[in-house]
Amino acid sequence: MEAYTVHRPEEAAVRRLLEKHPWDAVGAAVRLAWLAGLMRGEIVSLRWSAVNFLNQAIDLPDRSVPLCPELEEYLLRMSERLDWGDDHVLLSDRLHKPMQPQPISRIVRKALDEEGQTEVRLIDLRHDFVIRQLLEHDWQYVSRIAGIEAVALNQHFSAYLPQGRVSTKIQAERTPDVDEIRLWRLLQLEGTSAAGITLQLTWQAGLTLEEIAALTWEQVDRQRCVLLPGPGKEVPISDALLQFLELVRAERGGAVDPAETVIRAPRSGMPMRPDRLSRVVRAALIKAGIDDITLRDLRQDYALRAGGETRILQYAHQHGYITRNDLMELLQVSKTTAYHRLAALIERGRLVRVGTRYYLPAAVVPPERQFEVIRDYLQAEGPAYRQDIAKVLRIAPKQCTVILKHLVEAGKLKRDKYRYMLRDA
Repeated sequence: MEAYTVHRPEEAAVRRLLEKHPWDAVGAAVRLAWLAGLMRGEIVSLRWSAVNFLNQAIDLPDRSVPLCPELEEYLLRMSERLDWGDDHVLLSDRLHKPMQPQPISRIVRKALDEEGQTEVRLIDLRHDFVIRQLLEHDWQYVSRIAGIEAVALNQHFSAYLPQGRVSTKIQAERTPDVDEIRLWRLLQLEGTSAAGITLQLTWQAGLTLEEIAALTWEQVDRQRCVLLPGPGKEVPISDALLQFLELVRAERGGAVDPAETVIRAPRSGMPMRPDRLSRVVRAALIKAGIDDITLRDLRQDYALRAGGETRILQYAHQHGYITRNDLMELLQVSKTTAYHRLAALIERGRLVRVGTRYYLPAAVVPPERQFEVIRDYLQAEGPAYRQDIAKVLRIAPKQCTVILKHLVEAGKLKRDKYRYMLRDA
């Protein structure tokens, strides 16, 4: 079978098109295809509930696509600007209703023709996205975010792959990039099964298979939130992992023998050997399509996360804040991994997010207190400019713009040219 010919668009032409179509259906469709690699059917069916601004991703049924800063900013402004009471992201310009795939292809093709891109179609914009990603990332990452299997990558994009084709072998010297989204789905599916418990204790606590098989309830210190898998060894665990273990305990009836192992065979109720656990976990990983990841890889990922947290917090302290791109460069991880690292630190109260920047809690006013601080400042000082309020919140003026816009729309503040004041002032 002949390889598909990708008609790559000229970037300057696409940029001109986007400038001409800032908020209409053409502009939205082109951005979603060119900046996120969405297919036509995904574009017309995309709903705002799938746009995850917290994790900077578009959550599709089969994958999660990271939002680049440009598309994230566009969708954020679009969600604020175009509120027509429909959850679909793409709506017709005249009727403000969801559109069918064929009209989308037609209007995008017409707009591309007007910019001299007569051979470029909507699917070519998606393929151009895939090519740009292949030039920056490994094929496994691109396969995950674009939803393209290795066979299709070989068939359609061989010219942009190292050595002209995909190698399905993971290099021994390279730490695999754990697909956290698919792994979390597997953990939810497995629940408190032997495979589920083993994966949780490996990925969230870094325990070896032997330690997991031998772990007893008396080695789970609920008061100090630590595991004691061996003499002189303490492993701190998160509240989420402790709650998971409490769920396992509750399913056993709550009152368990302290000497009883945490993992028991489902039928016999007897402890499970490490080799048996290994086979059970491997079968679960293969069934979930994560067959390029092993328990050793998950332990390595845990070690990187445990050591990486200190480096992330130190970076935020030294530079005032950290961004996703900063973290990617600091730890040499993918965008998806960076999103989850930052989200986990926010959940645990170690970082605070304001816009696209992440601060130490003491370095910035947290979102839940922003209006309170602004209100007190305006009551004491009177009307103020954006840069004055930004200093009070200890953030950049550009970040302050979005905050002030929301407060004005919510009726808490009013704006007089360039100054802001309390609504009842």
